[in-house]
Amino acid sequence: TGGAVPVNGGVVLVTRGMTAIKEIDRDDLLAVVEPGVILGDLHAAVEREGLFYPPDPNSAAYCCLGGNWAENAGGPRAFKYGVTREYVLGLDVILMTGERLATGRRTVKGVTGYDITSLLVGSEGTLGVFTSGTLRLVRKPERVMTLLASFPRARQAAEAVRAMVAAGVVPRCMEFLDATTTAVVRARGVPVSEAAGGLLILEVDGDEAAVLAGAERVGEACTEAGALGVDVAQNEAQRERLWAARREMSPGIRQLARRKLSEDVVVPRSQLPALLDEVDRIAAAERVRMLSYGHAGDGNLHVNFLWDDDAQLPAVERAITSLFRSVIALRGTLTGEHGIGVLKAPFLPLEQSPALIAAQRRLKDALDPAGLLNPGKIFWPGSHRGC
Repeated sequence: TGGAVPVNGGVVLVTRGMTAIKEIDRDDLLAVVEPGVILGDLHAAVEREGLFYPPDPNSAAYCCLGGNWAENAGGPRAFKYGVTREYVLGLDVILMTGERLATGRRTVKGVTGYDITSLLVGSEGTLGVFTSGTLRLVRKPERVMTLLASFPRARQAAEAVRAMVAAGVVPRCMEFLDATTTAVVRARGVPVSEAAGGLLILEVDGDEAAVLAGAERVGEACTEAGALGVDVAQNEAQRERLWAARREMSPGIRQLARRKLSEDVVVPRSQLPALLDEVDRIAAAERVRMLSYGHAGDGNLHVNFLWDDDAQLPAVERAITSLFRSVIALRGTLTGEHGIGVLKAPFLPLEQSPALIAAQRRLKDALDPAGLLNPGKIFWPGSHRGC
């Protein structure tokens, strides 16, 4: 969305050097970290202590926690465990006025004053500069089992997700791939039937009994939805190969065309099949190549637009607008992970009323009165009153 692009010039502030993991508390289940810590490094550090930090965007190997806080990052495990906001107990932040705020708490419960911590998480760098965060941890699951379900058609995979949610089946991951992205995974060396037009990557965790029971229920639900087969990763190497193919999805898709744009949208899980129908309709109407993959358990799909000829750009832009209108009509939201940034700012009024947008602008003015922090983001047209 261009959220990190300095569209108005200015100073780019990098906190990558702030890499301290200050504290891991096994008794109170929390960690205190600086914003430059790589997410994968935090995962490894807490898991060595028998603990678990669930948020897991596919960029975990190189993304920094400060960026995760700014975007309220999600990831495949969000279906069971939730997104970053659920794990940020408190933040230390510097305002552009020079004031330092320590928000939040270290306790499990706390309702003192306004929830400024939750306001800051997902604010896309527009309200303050993070210097540290206090994060909630959970106990590391005893066992994890990964399954791959293949379907003749992508819509059947989406129907399987809906059926599992309705039946109360709660795997920790439910990743969806349409026909094109299924072919990308196949090309990456994952053994997938040539007859498969859609995939679900599913993962269950817990103690031994819970994992076995959960895997059985997942397999039954997929079979009832018409799966061609449900395979279980037999060892860590197979599991890692499957997830590596998923993590490399975006660069794999990039090889399919000269131009690629990915839009992150969310609909209620029950509307996932309808969203896929809308993607097919829009692609046919605008003659634009579109594909979808993502976090089906959350109803969160990454809809990609591919084109080779720059003359196709107007059609791509019409298709994006149509997608956003369809998502709102399905009672969804414009973004689940990537934020509004620059590219989605003109579409904010599709989802939010003028009064709500104005209220958010007043919050921005209160914390950053000169408009210096990440100007031009979220609200359209942007402003940079400090220049």
